[in-house]
Amino acid sequence: MSQFDVAIIGSGPGGYVAAIRCAQLGFKTAIIEKYSVLGGTCLNVGCIPSKALLSSSHHYHDAVAHFEEHGIEVGKVKVNLEKMIARKQAVVDQTTGGIKFLMDKNKITVFEGVGSFEDATHVKVTKNDGSSETIEAKYSIIATGSKPSNLPFITLDKERVITSTEALKLKEVPKHLVIIGGGVIGIELGQVYLRLGAQVSVVEFMDRIIPGMDASLSKELTKVLKKQGMKFYTSHKVKSVNLKEKTVTVEAETPKGEILSLEGDYCLVSVGRRPYTDGLNADKAGVKVTDRGQIEVNDHLQTSASNIYAIGDVVRGAMLAHKAEEEGVMVAEILAGQKPHIDYNLIPGVVYTWPEVAAVGKTEEQLKEEGVAFKSGSFPFKALGRARAGGDTDGFVKILADAKTDEVLGVHMIGPRCADLIAEAVTAMEFRASAEDISRMSHAHPTFAEAIKEAALATTDNRALHV
Repeated sequence: MSQFDVAIIGSGPGGYVAAIRCAQLGFKTAIIEKYSVLGGTCLNVGCIPSKALLSSSHHYHDAVAHFEEHGIEVGKVKVNLEKMIARKQAVVDQTTGGIKFLMDKNKITVFEGVGSFEDATHVKVTKNDGSSETIEAKYSIIATGSKPSNLPFITLDKERVITSTEALKLKEVPKHLVIIGGGVIGIELGQVYLRLGAQVSVVEFMDRIIPGMDASLSKELTKVLKKQGMKFYTSHKVKSVNLKEKTVTVEAETPKGEILSLEGDYCLVSVGRRPYTDGLNADKAGVKVTDRGQIEVNDHLQTSASNIYAIGDVVRGAMLAHKAEEEGVMVAEILAGQKPHIDYNLIPGVVYTWPEVAAVGKTEEQLKEEGVAFKSGSFPFKALGRARAGGDTDGFVKILADAKTDEVLGVHMIGPRCADLIAEAVTAMEFRASAEDISRMSHAHPTFAEAIKEAALATTDNRALHV
């Protein structure tokens, strides 16, 4: 029987990063993955492939809608979806191959198969051919991730009524794509197919899209996407989804109690994700699982079995790849006797539409609910030279700061390159910077980052210079 210091079940961003850090710290490490490729949801059917399609569709949309104003004449432009999907898969293959390289480089043993506990120190690996082997590990880290959720009355045929997984490999551009759920995944994939020529309708139960983010971001993104042609039905409760031949009919209850009926050729069900623990046999190891399917953990990500930890989508908190990575590193360092920490308030959230949406810290709604006195300053990208030069003038940066101390409590932005710009806000907040601190920093001109400086100036006695 093979023996290891640490066995990690799941090879997504949390799992493979945990494995690398464990190996760096001198632990003999194994990683168990049920699929034939490493990388989990993020690299195979999530973050990476969706960003590849967002990038390709953005290029197409620019060519159709914006090249001419830049003095570029390209003639008739058409979509080759098959080639676009093939490029997406090539990006995925290269990325997952890179993870395999990192496992080899760090001398991490990879087991292909379903990992299930026999007890707290033994994990059985069941391979696709039915054979199995058992390994022994002093410590285990559960990193089994999540799967798309569904509504109980919806039947997913995965051809016309689909999840995000199938939406990444369609063989045609939908004529009318009906999306159930206005969260990050639905909105991102909706914009991909909207750019490629589909009619896109989003049905959302809450009163706004991306409901977990600051309301001002939801409002601005809705305005921009409506301008691009996307249709929204917020505060609508889906009652039924019926498929007949190639037509999907979605019926939803309106805020007035009436029934809205939408007919499309595809329906994307994007109502969140659920923790994935199928086949784990957590109870055999003494690991408690909540009614919602989450693994119970303490502040050190330790489960009810003292030698077993859990990270990522399978535990509480935001289901984000970078959150899982931080947790993987944290657990590895705890096992090595170090004292790492994670400030969950400083885990940024991003929506990779264009304009991009990004945020970190508290929203206005949260601060008001908590009774925190704050001040706010914002700056529009349309007033920024770099944004006008590139033609990307939608959106703004908003900074929320403590009314007394001026410490930055939250940064919310929508506009060009916000997925990258948010790192400046995270850095500032990690070191408990004030809005004044940010406003005194020199920002290169012309850059998109100047919008952050200007928002900080606006927060501090309304001193923005360019509005």
